[in-house]
Amino acid sequence: MTSFGIKAQLDRYFTIAWCIFEIQDKKMSKRALKKYVTELKKRELEEQLLDLYTRFPVVKEYYDFIFNPKEDKMVQEAKAKISNEYFPLKRKRPKARRSVAQKYIKHFMKLGVEPHLIADVMLYNLEIAQTFSLERNVPESFFKSMLNSFTEMVQFISLNGLLPNYKERIVKVYNFTQDNHWCFQEGFSRALDILD
Repeated sequence: MTSFGIKAQLDRYFTIAWCIFEIQDKKMSKRALKKYVTELKKRELEEQLLDLYTRFPVVKEYYDFIFNPKEDKMVQEAKAKISNEYFPLKRKRPKARRSVAQKYIKHFMKLGVEPHLIADVMLYNLEIAQTFSLERNVPESFFKSMLNSFTEMVQFISLNGLLPNYKERIVKVYNFTQDNHWCFQEGFSRALDILD
């Protein structure tokens, strides 16, 4: 490596170290990041993106998704995991954790999965939980958790204009809560008021 190459490399490391030093106590603003990125040459930017891709699994997953989405496969995997929470194949006792579905839903939102697929997973979570509740004696916290899921699902579907596609399933889930005398029936009714 020539002395010019070494100097350029040292300058680059110094710049990065200085940026890290500057932002240790505070987060970098979007504007500062934009300024930094625009000052980079194309090759430097490519190197940094490749470095991020190899260093951080989240970045790798994001770009893998962008170039080859396979959304349907991801949704099927999520549904299988959610189903396994309530009706396990390998263990005896179900865990019935709402957090498993929520983790997938949030992850899909971050990746930018199509809203209609996210809505499908949200509804599936409620439908499988309702089937589970028929076979088990569930605590009040279960119903509160499902009310939260129902409210979030109705809001999401409403915000994304997906009501015509999912109205029948929403009404079916709602009617189940009423017919089976779930706790917090009034909360489920209030959640539906958003759609009016």
